Amino acid sequence: MSHELLQIVENSLESVAIRALFLGYIFGIGILISINAPPSWQVFGIYTTVLASFHYTEFLAIAWSNPAALSIDSFILNHSVAYGIAACLSWMEFIIERHYFNLMKRPSFVCYFGLMLCISGEILRKLAMCTARHNFNHVVQNERRNNHELVTHGVYNLCRHPSYVGWFYWSIGTQLILQNPLCLFAYALMSWSFFHDRVLIEEMTLLSFFGEDYVQYQKKVGTGLPFISGYKINS
Repeated sequence: MSHELLQIVENSLESVAIRALFLGYIFGIGILISINAPPSWQVFGIYTTVLASFHYTEFLAIAWSNPAALSIDSFILNHSVAYGIAACLSWMEFIIERHYFNLMKRPSFVCYFGLMLCISGEILRKLAMCTARHNFNHVVQNERRNNHELVTHGVYNLCRHPSYVGWFYWSIGTQLILQNPLCLFAYALMSWSFFHDRVLIEEMTLLSFFGEDYVQYQKKVGTGLPFISGYKINS
């Protein structure tokens, strides 16, 4: 264990343990629901295991790839108010539709396709974090560190923002699992809008950090996000 990781964990061990225990509890409950609950509740169990896994592995991935940036916020449980509201709305839609359209919420091809989308998105995002290593951070950086490098290999050779691509499709997959038609549309729209703005801001900083190297990278590799081209100097 690196010195940075050891220091951070020692200073906030209790907080880390509480969050990890909470996510483990949610994961376990999700497994039980997906196996033992009535069919119309099973998809919610699948969803909760996916949700708990995502947040738990976010912390683990940062701990392994960039321990200097590790904090309690690395679980991203408190990502934003909008994120929390979106999650609550998806739960409300599921419960209401399950009450009135019980058969609609049973496991189906749509649910399992959503699960595969979540798994694929999760893997892509974690590969991006592990490939970028110390160059990855949950917060867009405004100043270039001495060891900050432009990463263009691995999954970054496929798209410029693989971590965002993974999260984008993961978020859509969660609503396919729940078979929430309203939140599926809302999640796709809001996620697209969020990443559109995020990519613009991030690429402004990357262009200031890496100049012509990043311009050439932009010409060779797309963002990976639908209808999002990013920030171009000549645009």
